[in-house]
Amino acid sequence: MTRWAGRPCNRGPMAEAASSLIEGETGAWEVVLGLEIHAQVASKAKLFSGAAVGFGGGPNEQVSFVDAAMPGMLPVINRRCVEQAVRTGLGLGARINLWSRFDRKNYFYPDLPQGYQISQYKDPIVGEGAVSVERDDGSVFTVRIERLHLEQDAGKSIHDLDPSATFVDLNRAGTALMEIVSYPDMRSAEEAAAYVKKVRAILRYLGTCDGDMEKGNLRADVNVSMRRPGGPLGTRCEIKNVNSYRYIQQAIGYEAHRQIAVLEAGGAIRQETRLFDPGRGETRSMRSKEEAQDYRYFPIPTCRRWNSIPNGSRRSRRRCRNCPMPSVRAWRPSMACPSTTLASWPSSRRGRTISRKPPLAATPSWWPTGRRTSFWRALPRPAWKSAKARYRPGM
Repeated sequence: MTRWAGRPCNRGPMAEAASSLIEGETGAWEVVLGLEIHAQVASKAKLFSGAAVGFGGGPNEQVSFVDAAMPGMLPVINRRCVEQAVRTGLGLGARINLWSRFDRKNYFYPDLPQGYQISQYKDPIVGEGAVSVERDDGSVFTVRIERLHLEQDAGKSIHDLDPSATFVDLNRAGTALMEIVSYPDMRSAEEAAAYVKKVRAILRYLGTCDGDMEKGNLRADVNVSMRRPGGPLGTRCEIKNVNSYRYIQQAIGYEAHRQIAVLEAGGAIRQETRLFDPGRGETRSMRSKEEAQDYRYFPIPTCRRWNSIPNGSRRSRRRCRNCPMPSVRAWRPSMACPSTTLASWPSSRRGRTISRKPPLAATPSWWPTGRRTSFWRALPRPAWKSAKARYRPGM
């Protein structure tokens, strides 16, 4: 859940001038974007039950009594999910809150058997941070992180098996999700896609999410609003569950022009939740957007306030000290290799030891040819010491 009111945008005069403006019939408009990234936690069990987590199982085969909300079932938190969330927060350069707790988010949906979702509202596990993102032209912009919290995923409603009935599959219900909420610091569809790519690379590098967008393991809710350049923030619309970089850009482009057309015709933007139709390339209204008071948050009585810092946090901090993109930017001046190659390999932990050639038509002369060749042997000799001085193996 994003709260934009009263939040200053992290854009100076130069950034404002460089942002992408959209020309309308009555003048220029600026798009303001904030993203909520939902990443499925890499864990063998669900957030509050021992049911298995996996893709491709039969309908309702991976459901426990807790996931089905049977009477008398109490949630027990999965320690592994907490450790993964802390590791992600460290990788995003965010503050880890010492104490955290879960809250009930009350709303009704057919694939939510409890009648509420277990989420975090007042005391999230991770606080504010910032991510530096690189554009295609090499320039860098910063996106501030508002919070990261853990929550349960809902089940899946299937509408196309019978014309008169809806089927529910609860295999996904109770799966642990990390929701990474950003401030409205992005000004173009390209910046939004670059930000999602950066966060996905960090999650894959840390091993906290596999980042498989095709399976829905990483998806984004895109908040779009329009304003005159330098003016106050407008009313936002949220586009739910977009799971492709291309779809994110298409959805933002359509929604921005739709809002401009409404505003220039003298209308007002209604705060609502919308869905993106990839076939038609357009968004359509889903429901009016709820506010925090509509969900009637309150602490879960069966989950007491708990310490967010697990015993493995020191190990997590060591593991996160060398996150992907900062390392790439530090090495680029001294490495005679394409920027596209540097941008791709850190998202896997195999980036420390190169064991295969890059997927390039022409293999660079500096690329190692032997199996399990040390990455440092691949560097040009004058750059070997300067690059290795900034890297500590084994982190």
